Amino acid sequence: MKWNHALKDFEEFLKLEKGLSSNSISAYLSDVRKISHFLEMQQLPLGPEELEHEHLHRFLVWISDLGLSARTQARILSAIRAFYRYLLLEERISRDPSALLEGPRVGRKLPEVLTVGEIDRILSVIDLSKPEGRRNKAMLEVLYSCGLRVSELVDLRITNIIRNEGFIRVFGKGDKERLVPVSDRALKEIDLYLPDRNTWNIGKDSEDILFLNRRGRKMTRVMVFTIIKGLVQAAGIKKTVSPHTFRHSFATHLVDGGADLRAVQEMLGHESIMTTEIYTHLDREYLREAIISYHPRSGKK
Repeated sequence: MKWNHALKDFEEFLKLEKGLSSNSISAYLSDVRKISHFLEMQQLPLGPEELEHEHLHRFLVWISDLGLSARTQARILSAIRAFYRYLLLEERISRDPSALLEGPRVGRKLPEVLTVGEIDRILSVIDLSKPEGRRNKAMLEVLYSCGLRVSELVDLRITNIIRNEGFIRVFGKGDKERLVPVSDRALKEIDLYLPDRNTWNIGKDSEDILFLNRRGRKMTRVMVFTIIKGLVQAAGIKKTVSPHTFRHSFATHLVDGGADLRAVQEMLGHESIMTTEIYTHLDREYLREAIISYHPRSGKK
């Protein structure tokens, strides 16, 4: 079995059976291909079905020696396990060599979160006299109001806004549909942006896309990153901020305000409640810092 053939079939499986997005599929394939690269460097002409536990263990030692973070190593190992589970499912191997592999211990990394004041500062530096000003303000209000992924934001369509009920229809990972409440403030900013948008020369394939670039085409994820980076810099905020930071802030502010974790899970489109529970850890981390700083037994003044 050749690596290229096995990976091509794996790609089809991830796309058709698992319904993963193109970005997720690319990440899986890139991580599994690292094994093939390792085998070439070691001059081991082995196909996927010929690998033993020992080979995969040596591969993990190799990526560790490269200095990759524990989180990155764990992600690569997860992709390898998924690949071999697929081969086992397809009966292309009789046993899974990745089953007993042990990965690095990965602590849960708490995401960067903006305060409400910092979000207001970022919005305040947007130049509304520029043609794209209204678009950028509406875009960030929707990001924060709805907790969207950047891919969901750029794919958002005008016909997905259900105004009379106060929801937007979102298609997340694997094209899974969910309804997310949208704030009156975000809807107001969209209404202020639409007149400017409708004066642009809109492309045929972008007529229903809400957020467009100046050429009337769908915005890219990179463009959203660049816009936010510039606004954060202009606002004088030193945190590392990306579109995903607004999603983290949305969830954290909801949980801190007492929102039900299941409701937040639904709004974020998380498959597992375990993913959403990181936002309760944020709150606990704050409490821990408060105790360390102020409790008389902490040894700190």
